[in-house]
Amino acid sequence: MKIEILGTGCPKCKTTEKNVRKAVEELGIQAEIVKIEDLQDIINRGVMMTPAVFIDGEAKIVGRVPSPDDIKKLLQKEGNNDTISS
Repeated sequence: MKIEILGTGCPKCKTTEKNVRKAVEELGIQAEIVKIEDLQDIINRGVMMTPAVFIDGEAKIVGRVPSPDDIKKLLQKEGNNDTISS
């Protein structure tokens, strides 16, 4: 699983990254976490408000700071989807 956090480095973006890392750790899952701060890369993804969280290339959260619990719910849902489709 690849999780990308899009944001220019503002406090909200940093909190989002911290919350993503906490959720991944608490769930004990393997995930590649990538921080994307380049404004052009963010715009190229169609994101107009940061922070944004992409999971496996798909926008899941845009324009708000998710809590660790919000992220855990998303990750668990993604894991279930992977299991069903396998």
